[in-house]
Amino acid sequence: MSGGGVGSTEPPRSEGAGFAGAGAGAGYEILSLDELDRLRSTDGRLIMRPLRRRLGFHPFGLNAWEGEQPGDQVIEPHREDGGHEELYVVVRGAAQFTLGEESFDAPTGTLVHARPGTFRAATALEAGTIVLALGAKPGDVFAPSGWEDFYVAFALLAAGDADRARTTMQEALAREPGAWQGQYNAACFEALAGETDAAIEHLRTALTTHPDVAGHAAGDDDLASLRDDPRFAELVR
Repeated sequence: MSGGGVGSTEPPRSEGAGFAGAGAGAGYEILSLDELDRLRSTDGRLIMRPLRRRLGFHPFGLNAWEGEQPGDQVIEPHREDGGHEELYVVVRGAAQFTLGEESFDAPTGTLVHARPGTFRAATALEAGTIVLALGAKPGDVFAPSGWEDFYVAFALLAAGDADRARTTMQEALAREPGAWQGQYNAACFEALAGETDAAIEHLRTALTTHPDVAGHAAGDDDLASLRDDPRFAELVR
């Protein structure tokens, strides 16, 4: 998968009765982070709590990232090169952030503002650390990232809910029909779902607009089920 996949979805953990969406339908909603699903990435390094989707929140990106144990990633190493600004809030535990070439400890209550193009990463210093991530591109109307949809889609697929997973994937493709990343991720999704013909067609579309990905596709474990298909060999040669 391009941009990270998801291997499992786990039920939310509750530390008491919680709010259980109190106020929903009354013009407001109250809930606890512990009531959110826990979506684990394929490589096991990340756990997302999908807050934006849970609320149907549209003004900007909004999700929580959890580190189960000290040393777990809570913000994967990356730069936002498309003009997006991000704000990270440590809402539980403590994390070590790296911004550019500087590293520092961030206890509960710390706010970290990362401007576009700045390298950023964070790992948990305490078990159960949660970092809230908020972001958008100044001046642009916010649109959810296709990566977020695919993260959720792969989690649902791993949990056995293929119908909901495919619906989520198709929503991402419809929103960004020309994005090669979406077509590539759809190929990985369908390959894992056992839909070889669909996987081949999505991969063909992705490689038509971005042929440099062929080398990566040849060794992508998500596409392993396609390797004996001569159409796949033709595409990645």
